[in-house]
Amino acid sequence: QVQLVESGGGLVQVGDSLRLSCAASGPTSDGYAMGWFRQAPGKGREWVGEVSASGLVTRYEDSVKGRFTISRDMAQNTLSLQMDNLQVDDTAVYYCAAARTWGLPLRLEYHIWGQGTQVTVSP
Repeated sequence: QVQLVESGGGLVQVGDSLRLSCAASGPTSDGYAMGWFRQAPGKGREWVGEVSASGLVTRYEDSVKGRFTISRDMAQNTLSLQMDNLQVDDTAVYYCAAARTWGLPLRLEYHIWGQGTQVTVSP
């Protein structure tokens, strides 16, 4: 069974960068797409972006395109989220998630979740 643990959250200022990591234990190389979600205070969970099981295909939510980059290290079994030019609206708890599929998953296919890490962007 795959388990996910996020790290790297913190308090930053507008325009700063931050890198989140997600350490996966278990066979994530066996056909798991992985993604990042976030949940701001008082709002529902929002999809941020994802990478295919092969690591070759990524896609992003429009508001983070050009600012956020998702990558995965198959050898280290880790997923990363590089966040640049952070804005106040990026403040949220960020979650790593996995879906058992070789393609890019539907949101409801994500069935394994980390505990989340807080990112706070101050003006």
